[in-house]
Parts: sequence; structure tokens; C-alpha cells
Amino acid sequence: MRCLAARVNYKTLIIICALFTLVMVLLWNRCSSDRAGPFPRSLSGPERRAAASESDLARLQSEEASPQEQQKAPPIAGGFNKAPGLKYEEIDCLINDEHTVKGRREGNEVFLPFSWVEKYFEVYGKIAQYDGYDRFEFSHSYSKVYTQRAPYHPDGVFMSFEGYNVEVRDRVKCISGVEGVPLSTQWGPQGYFYPIQIAQYGLSHYSKNLTEKPPHVEVYETAEEKDRASRSAEWTVPKGCSLSTVSDRAKFTSVKQFIAPDNTEGISLQLGNTRDFIISFDLKFITNGSVSVVLETTEKNQLFTVHYVSNNQLIAFKDRDIYYGIGPRTSWSTLTRDLVTDLRKGVGLSNTKAVKQTKIMPKRVVRLVAKGRGFLDNVTISATAHMAAFFAASNWLVRNQDERGGWPIMVTRKLGEGFKSLDPGWYSAMAQGQAISTLVRAYLLTKDHAFLSSALRATAPYKLPSEQRGVKAVFMNRHDWYEEYPTSPSSFVLNGFMYSLIGLYDLKETAGEKLGKEARVLYERGMESLKAMLPLYDTGSGTIYDLRHFMLGTAPNLARWDYHTTHINQLQLLSTIDESPIFKEFVKRWKSYLRGGRAKHN
Repeated sequence: MRCLAARVNYKTLIIICALFTLVMVLLWNRCSSDRAGPFPRSLSGPERRAAASESDLARLQSEEASPQEQQKAPPIAGGFNKAPGLKYEEIDCLINDEHTVKGRREGNEVFLPFSWVEKYFEVYGKIAQYDGYDRFEFSHSYSKVYTQRAPYHPDGVFMSFEGYNVEVRDRVKCISGVEGVPLSTQWGPQGYFYPIQIAQYGLSHYSKNLTEKPPHVEVYETAEEKDRASRSAEWTVPKGCSLSTVSDRAKFTSVKQFIAPDNTEGISLQLGNTRDFIISFDLKFITNGSVSVVLETTEKNQLFTVHYVSNNQLIAFKDRDIYYGIGPRTSWSTLTRDLVTDLRKGVGLSNTKAVKQTKIMPKRVVRLVAKGRGFLDNVTISATAHMAAFFAASNWLVRNQDERGGWPIMVTRKLGEGFKSLDPGWYSAMAQGQAISTLVRAYLLTKDHAFLSSALRATAPYKLPSEQRGVKAVFMNRHDWYEEYPTSPSSFVLNGFMYSLIGLYDLKETAGEKLGKEARVLYERGMESLKAMLPLYDTGSGTIYDLRHFMLGTAPNLARWDYHTTHINQLQLLSTIDESPIFKEFVKRWKSYLRGGRAKHN
């Protein structure tokens, strides 16, 4: 028995020793792992991403990665490729002997918070997801240069304007129901017609029409015999109202005649469209009346109604009703309205310069309701109606050009300290140029000489100095310049000048040698000035908006990145119509500034 007990005790002792050895090995490995880890403690998810982001930032600041290189998979968050034994620790960073910010130190590397770097250097960055990983994306600028379509033609896309959406800008109060063009609140909450914005509205829709697919169009009413059987059931005619199909001599077609007193519900046409939101119809009122469109919206599926009324009221909003005056409409005209824009501008209506932000959107076009006495025809809903918007702008420019050939801007403009205010009625070379570009395209489409004649008259303000209500300035008594803002003293805004030159180019190319002679002379003088003065707008790391630092002796007015890329886009266009190497040289250098490039120092 004693031998058996001894054997048991011997085996037990071996097992205990083995377990003790295993525990010691596990403890040793764990302690070694803690000492070699890259972080002094276990970091939470956001802290780990911040550490990885700071590492990425240091890498991006030390080398210029191409867009293709930036698409490579990011390093694994947590910094496992760091040298073993290094730890993060906080360190005070003294900035210009003025103030201190908290940074992090890792060996000989010091990391500053990006929130501080962003403001100090005016750079941009964000944490983004890529292939399931978080990575930090750094950018020296926030604006992009578009790829130039070469060569430029007066009947083609205007710069990159197919990407412009003028009507959704918060400084556009609404699209006028009477004029069909935007009403600006850029320099005053009351709203005014701004020729630059109207021309851009036209040019953007013209360019979209060239670059987008033809829209889907749903036809709801044509009053034609072949459509009558299928469409008659969709109209609702309450008691006291009437609806009939009659022949109209002016249109040489059948139309719908309606009588619906204001105290009735009105005659209605069921639409039920959930796909598109551009409504269009031909309309003629005999008495005062209205055409309303009922919309089901994303606002808890509530119904909002947009009323188009035969008066001159601009816009009003009450409860869930939005009102746009469309004028008397006592002769046939086509009303085309973007229901998304009309709904959002109405709900966002304010007494300030900016339209209030709103998330409301239409979900379904429920029905059309007509009141009063009048005629309707060609009721459609489509995805887009770009040419209707383009011709609304073109026709507005023809109707509103004054006897001096210009489009007066009826609002006071103060460019900055040291410049005299521009009183209402001033002209802008940028407005003249972009209006010419719009009118030339309307002429090339229609061959209507009213558009070309208007464009030709628009050159008159180019020849007169600002003191005589023109837009011409002369730099150093030598170089002719066409002023976006004809201030006193002259301001020499670069982007507005180049837009004015593009308009002159469009006109000289379209009008021919005889009619376009004046535009050609103005264009050539302007191009000579541009080539001579371009270096004055180069800071070595960006561009300058105007020359107030020279004219007033003040600090330079640096161009924001979006204006900087506009300068590049304009030079790219000009380089396709003028072979002077200066344009391509400046494009190349100014593009490098977007990636942090700088001119050489001494």
C-alpha cells in the first residue's frame, strides 16, 4: 500500500509542476506582448481610428500621392507596421511663440491635431470607408478642374455648365411664374432679376440638353379625337362646372375648354405620376383663374398644392398652399414648371437673402385642378424640360435689353472698402458676355435674327468707360479691360473679364466678318490684355480674384479655391481657341497649386 501511495504522490507532483510551468509561460508571453504594443493602453474604436488617421496625415504631407496611388488599400488601423517599443505620449506644441496646442509624440515624430492643421493651413480632410477600412483622405483644396472639351464651339456645351443647378441655389428666391427665370436675393432679400444668373440658368440647361439623354415624357391630355376615349374618364367635373372639347383657330387643333367658378372645387385631371416632376401645359384664360397641382410629399405623406394664379404676385406660402403669379395669360402660352423647385422654394420662403433649408420632396403628382374660364391643351409630365428653361432665359434677355445695349442691374453693389458703391442701373461685362453666349446659341438653334441683333447690340457697353456707364477700364493707360464690376477705382476682376471675352468670341464667330467686326476688335484687344496681365494674378501658391491690392494699396483679395478652378477652366477653354503657349503654361502651374505646389523661392 505504501508503494502505491508513493507512486500516486510522484505522479501528482509531476502534474502540478507541468501546470505551474504552463501558467508561467502564458504570463510571460502576455507581459511581453503588452510591452511591445504600439499603444500605451487599449484604445477604443474612435481613438484607434484617430491614431491611424494621424499616421496617414503625416504620410500624405510628406509625399504627393496621385489619385491612382491613393486608391491602394490603406494600412491596417492600429499601426502594426510601426517600430516595436514606440509609444504615443502627449506633448505641448508651442505655435509661433504665441499659444500652445496638445499634440502627440511617437519617438522623433510629432503629430498635431488635424482640427488645428485644417484651420491653420486651410486644408481639407475626412475619415472615410475604403474596402471595409477607415482611412483618412487629405486634400489641399476642395474644388476640382473639369476636363475641357476641345475645341470649344459657340453652339456647344458652355464650359462645365451642365453641372450647374442655378435654380436650387439658396440665393435664388424662386423661378418667376411670369418671366420663367430665376429671381436673385444675392445682394438683397427683396429679390431682383440678375442678368448673370439668368444667363447662367439658360446656359446650364442648354448644356444639360446636349449632355443628357432625351427625357421620358408622359402625355395626359391633347384633346385630339384619337385620345378622347382613353382620357375622358380621367377628368372630374363637379356640379356647376363644365368641360368640353372645342376647335381652336389659333392653334389649328382641338383644345379643352373649362368653366369652373372659384367657389367650386374646379375641374380636375388625375395624374398619379410618381416618376417625374416637370409639368407643362398650354393655357389661355378668358377670365381670372388658376391651375393648381396637388402633390403628395415626403412630409408625412401630406398633400401640398402649388397654385399658378393669373396675377403678378411673385410667391406666397400659407399652410400647405404655395402660390405663384403667372400673369394674365389671356393669349396662348406654354407654362412649364419644375414642381420640385416650386415646392421647395415655397416651403423654404423667408424674408432673408437665403431660402430656408428643407428636406421636403414630392412623391407623387396627384392631380391638376383648373378654375375660372379658359382653355387647356397638351398636358404633360417629363423628367426634364431643358430647352424650355433655355428659351425662357433667352427671351427674357431680348425683352429686357435697354436702349444702350445692356442689361442694367437694379441693385446697389458695394465691392469692398475703398471702392465707390455701384448704384442701381449699373452694367457688368460678365453679364454682357454670358448674355451674348446665351443669345448666340438661341440664334444658332432658331435662326431668329432677334437673338443675333440683341447680341450685337450688347457690345456697346464694352466701348464706354465706367464713368459713362460702360464696362471698359484701362490698366496702366495701356491694356483694355472689361469690368465685371465697373467700380471707381477699377477693380479688374479676372473671372468676369474672361467670361466677357468668351461672349465676344461666340459673337465674332457667329456673326461673320462684317457683322462681327466690332466684336472681333474688342475680343482681340481683350486677349492682348489678358496675356499681358495674367502674371499679376499668380501668387505662387494660388490666384488673386482682382487687383485691389494694386489699385487701393490694400492686402490682396485671394481667390477661393472654387474661383481658382474657375480661372483654370476658363484658361483651358481659351487655350482651345488661341494657341498662345501662355494659357497652357498657366493652366499647368495653377493646377499644381491645387495639390500643394508652390513657386520656387530664392
